[in-house]
Amino acid sequence: MEQKNYKRTTVTAALPYANGGVHIGHLAGVYVPADIYVRYLRLKKQDVVFIGGSDEHGVPITIRARKEGITPQDVVDRYHELIKRSFEDFGISFDIYSRTTSDIHHKFAADFFRKLYDEGKLVEKTTTQLYDEEAHQFLADRYITGECPHCHNEGAYGDQCEKCGRDLSPTELINPKSTISGSTPVLKDTKNWYLPLNEYQEWLKTWILENHKEWRSNVYGQCKSWLDMDLQPRAMTRDLDWGIPVPVEGADGKVLYVWFDAPIGYISNTKELCDREPERWGTWQQWWQDEDTRLVHFIGKDNIVFHCIIFPVMMRAHGQYIMPDNVPANEFLNLENDKISTSRNWAIWLHEYLDDFPGKQDVLRYVLTANAPETKDNNFTWRDFQDRNNNELVAVYGNFVNRALQLTKKYFNGIVPECGELTDIERHAIDEFKDVKQKVESLLDQFKFREAQFEAMNLARIGNRYITECEPWKVWKTDPKRCETILYVSLQLTANLAIAFEPFLPFSSKKLRQMLNIEAFDWNQLGQTDILKPGHQLAEPSLLFEKIEDDAIQAQLDRLERIRKENEAAQYKAEPVKPEVSFEDFEKLDIRVGHVLHCERVKKSKKLLQFSIDDGSGQPRTILSGIAQWWEPEQLVGKDVLFVANFAPRKIMGIESQGMILSAVDNDGSLAVTSLLRDVKPGSQVG
Repeated sequence: MEQKNYKRTTVTAALPYANGGVHIGHLAGVYVPADIYVRYLRLKKQDVVFIGGSDEHGVPITIRARKEGITPQDVVDRYHELIKRSFEDFGISFDIYSRTTSDIHHKFAADFFRKLYDEGKLVEKTTTQLYDEEAHQFLADRYITGECPHCHNEGAYGDQCEKCGRDLSPTELINPKSTISGSTPVLKDTKNWYLPLNEYQEWLKTWILENHKEWRSNVYGQCKSWLDMDLQPRAMTRDLDWGIPVPVEGADGKVLYVWFDAPIGYISNTKELCDREPERWGTWQQWWQDEDTRLVHFIGKDNIVFHCIIFPVMMRAHGQYIMPDNVPANEFLNLENDKISTSRNWAIWLHEYLDDFPGKQDVLRYVLTANAPETKDNNFTWRDFQDRNNNELVAVYGNFVNRALQLTKKYFNGIVPECGELTDIERHAIDEFKDVKQKVESLLDQFKFREAQFEAMNLARIGNRYITECEPWKVWKTDPKRCETILYVSLQLTANLAIAFEPFLPFSSKKLRQMLNIEAFDWNQLGQTDILKPGHQLAEPSLLFEKIEDDAIQAQLDRLERIRKENEAAQYKAEPVKPEVSFEDFEKLDIRVGHVLHCERVKKSKKLLQFSIDDGSGQPRTILSGIAQWWEPEQLVGKDVLFVANFAPRKIMGIESQGMILSAVDNDGSLAVTSLLRDVKPGSQVG
């Protein structure tokens, strides 16, 4: 599709759910790339508005409120402030960060719905849903638990079993219960209003599949998979008491579906901003209804269907809105090779990160961009975080800047020297970075933030090679004029770094500008070699980045290990105790101590180990045990184990086994061989 020249750009970032804090997965998936893009457009002097806000309606908020014995408003007030502060701390530069509980939003969303209703764009349908007769309310999926029909987990929710991962409907659950009253719900008819997605399917196919083939492959592919199926009408209202009341007669006890009201928050928040500062921002309509405006949504992959299918259909049905030009959705970021999970606390929360790494916002921004899950899931590890800080930010970027500034201070009292005659070395270095602006811009325009940041860092690599090759600390002694030229070129590279990294590392770029004694640079200066004029006085240099030591990283790994163990303990549920047996029956078992003389794998078997046991009789005893999956033979030689001595011998794979090694089954299915607290003679009985 041919690119249009737009007058302005509206950028939205997915509204975070006000049910918890912000973690690194949110930052990597949505907010850092959105902020990079907006800062880039601002540096180019383009007209752009950056819209954010908290999503404050929906069932999970009511569940948390009920658990804590507070109101839903109390919940969203708490987390809205925490989320907003986290974004401010990390330099996510929203022009407005508002919320969906605002009066402006409530009226705007209700009016939007009412227009669709009045024009017959919604379908009224009566369906049968589960109803709690004791609580006198219909139950949202998450208010219903029961036994999963697939894995028989007894704590499955009405929409999903978190043990086996299957999507469910509430009526599939075995023995469903209401989480509100504990009673068994009944089926009851209820009326709601639906958006007929099926009526817009052909339009969606043309708009996305034909006109937006430039979208990221993960976004385009997910849209295509949806559009290859028959779209069905989707309910835009819910039977709940928390949300925006449905503005229709006879809709008591119903609210707008959170995924209807939340994206409208982008528009209502823009209206709030424009109403507040009309002289700066103009009208909200020009940002959402003017064909000369480009609309870009930054989201995670779990929101693709809502931003590419449902919300566009809502705006199409309304008839007055522009469509998104691009939806650069990222995939998911894992943490230490495990899926980030707020319910398991398997996350790095932004407010906690700054407690442990104060002033290191840019380090996290850099690492998350370097590992950005742009078209496939990626992984964050603390060791990689440390390596990228120490080996890239400190050893490459920071090292070059420090050398250039410190040498200028030492030899020229911090004054930019004159540029003399250029040698082939200078010409080569300049030739290497002269097209940096074109490269970075091209990548940012394609939403390739990871590659664009790499190109910015490449300036520091060029600088380090140049200054190492020229050795100004040696040249100063023999040719001061030549030293002036070397440091002049080094300082121009340093200024270029401050410009190139401005969208990515705003805190560090500001610090570098202060050291260069420059208030601001112009983006168009990127790639130039005369940014800092001879005679310009630099400020006092200092380290741009600091090394992160092993103990700081180990503390983070230890914290995650504690969380992992807590989760395992919380998930573990012991098997029910078997039926009672008499003491006389127990006495029939002859359990003894055996010393492992030899152990080896049984040929052609993946499970069996063959033990030779000293059982105190003077003759070794052979026992086979199916624990090869969890133990290497050499780990067991020399150990004392417990075994049942009076089982009848049985042949397994041609080998006679004379007993059974006792093992404990852990909650993950692994086997731990039983052992003793102190040495006991082989053949000693257990009783």
